[in-house]
Amino acid sequence: MEEHDYDYVIVGSGFGGSVSAYRLSQKGYRVLVVEQGRRWTPDNLPATNWKFWDYLWRPFLKLKGFLSLRLFRHVMILHGNAVGGGSITYAQTLLVPPDSVWQNGNWAGLDDWQAVMPEHYDTAQRMLGVAENRRPGPADNRLQTMARATGVEDSFYYTRVGVFFGDDDDEPGQSYPDPYFDGEGPSRNSCIGCGGCMVGCRHNAKNTLDKNYLYLAERLGAEVRAETRVVDVRPLAGCEDGAQGYQIETRATFDRRQGTTRITAANVVFAASSLGTQELLFSLKDRGSLPNISDDLGKRVRTNSESILGVRYPGSQEDLSQGVAIGSGIYVDAHTHIEAVRYPKGSNLLSSLLTVLTGGRPGPSRALVWLWAILKLLVRRPLDGLRSLVPYRFASETVIFLVMQTIDGHINMRWRRPWFWPFRKTLSSHGDPIPTFIPEANAFTEKAARATRGIGLSSLSEILFNVPMTAHCMGGCAMAKSPEEGVIDARNRVFNYQNLYVVDGSMLSANLGVNPSLTITALAERAMSFIPAKSEVVHKNRG
Repeated sequence: MEEHDYDYVIVGSGFGGSVSAYRLSQKGYRVLVVEQGRRWTPDNLPATNWKFWDYLWRPFLKLKGFLSLRLFRHVMILHGNAVGGGSITYAQTLLVPPDSVWQNGNWAGLDDWQAVMPEHYDTAQRMLGVAENRRPGPADNRLQTMARATGVEDSFYYTRVGVFFGDDDDEPGQSYPDPYFDGEGPSRNSCIGCGGCMVGCRHNAKNTLDKNYLYLAERLGAEVRAETRVVDVRPLAGCEDGAQGYQIETRATFDRRQGTTRITAANVVFAASSLGTQELLFSLKDRGSLPNISDDLGKRVRTNSESILGVRYPGSQEDLSQGVAIGSGIYVDAHTHIEAVRYPKGSNLLSSLLTVLTGGRPGPSRALVWLWAILKLLVRRPLDGLRSLVPYRFASETVIFLVMQTIDGHINMRWRRPWFWPFRKTLSSHGDPIPTFIPEANAFTEKAARATRGIGLSSLSEILFNVPMTAHCMGGCAMAKSPEEGVIDARNRVFNYQNLYVVDGSMLSANLGVNPSLTITALAERAMSFIPAKSEVVHKNRG
C-alpha cells in the first residue's frame, strides 16, 4: 500500500464516512477524507436560518451553507453538506428501527441481522452519546396533549438524542471535560434547550460527528480536506477491477478557477450521502471511469414514506421553539410514527414550505381544496388565519410534525439531461409517485389542532406539486447478493470491483420508519469490522 498517496480515500464525512475514517485510522491506515462542504464552528454558524447564504447549500448561486433542498419530480429532498455531513443540521434523533425492517428489501437473508446488529447499535449509541431527552419543552407537552385527545397517549415517548445534558444538579450550559472518551475527546457544554439544533448548535452540546468519530480520526492522523469535490475515480492503469488501487481527481468546491488535483489510493470508500454517492457513481459509470458499476444503481430509493405537517398557535404565549429539535414522538398506528419538530426562535425561513392543512385527493384538484381551506379559515378565524400565513414568529408558535411510515414504497433515480438544461446530465426521479397524502397523519393533525385550538398545517410542495418532502433519502446502492439485484455485497464492497466500498445511506434497503442516522452508523461499524488491521495485511503479504 505504501506506493499510494493514501491507503484509503473516503468521499464524504457524514455518518458512514466519519465512522470509516475513525475505524480505519485505528487500524493503522493512512486516511484522507474529502468533503465538499465547509467546516463549521460556533463562530461561523448562522444565528438564524434567515441568514440563508450561510444556511442553504447551492454553490452555483454562492450559497455556502449546510442544508441542501433538491426538488425532483417525485420528491423534495433535504440533506446536509459539511465537515461532519448531515450531523451539523440534523435533529440528532437516534432511534433503533423495528426488527421487521431486516426482513424487507434486498438485504433480507444476507446476514442474521437481528442477532448481529444489536452489538453495532450499542457501539454507535455509545460513540454518539445517545441519551433520552432531558430538556422537554412546551412543544413536547403539546404533543402529549394531542396524543391524549386522539387516544394514543400510551405511545408518547421522549426521544433518544445525541445531545450532552450534563448533570441534573448543574445549570444548563455548564462546561465539562470530555464526558465520553476518557479525555480523548473535546470538552462539552450541557444543552440549554434553545431549539437551535438544526441551524447548527452554537453551544457545544450537540454530538455532531466533528466531536466524536471525525474528531478522534483526526487525532489519529486522518486528514480532512474540506471544500473539495471528488470529480473522478478510476482504477490505476493496467488493472480494470481496481486491484492495484485508484486515481482520484478533486477540485475546489467554490473556486472554479482552480484546476484538478490527482491523488492515488489503494482503496476508496464512497460515503457522500444517498444522493451524493448515486450522483457520483452515475457520473463515473457514464464517463467510463467505473463502467462496470451495477445497472441496479439508482433503483429503489426510499424516503421513509414521509410527510411534513404541523399545528400553529398564532399569538401563543408559550415559546414552542424551546427544547431540542425533536424532543418527543408518538405512534398513531403500527405503521405511522410522528415526531414533534422545532426550529429556534427567529428561524422562520422554512415557514414558506408550510400552509393551511388541506385534505382532498392528491393532484391538481387539491390546489382548489387548499384555496377553499384558506378562505374558510379567514372567515372563521380572520386574525389567527392571517397570522398563520406569515413567517413572523413561526418558530415560536408552531409544532411541526415529521411523519414516517414503515410501509414500503420507492422511486428510481436515472442519469438524464433535463429538458430545461440539456448541457449536462443530472439525477432525475422516475417510477410511480410516492404518496403525498397520509390519511392517518392528516386525520391526527386535524383532531389535534381542533383539540388544542391550533391551526393545522400541510406541506405546500405536496399541495401544489404533488411532491412530498423528506430529510431521509435512503437507498439507490442497495446491499444484495448479486449485481443483478444491488450495487454492493453484504460487506459493503462494490460488485465487479476490488477495494471499492459504499458506506452511507444509499446502502439502506428498506424504509426504517425512524430517523436513519443511527442505523447508518451501526451498519458502518459493521462494514469496518470486516477490514483487517494494516499490520495483518502487511504480514500476510510478506508471508
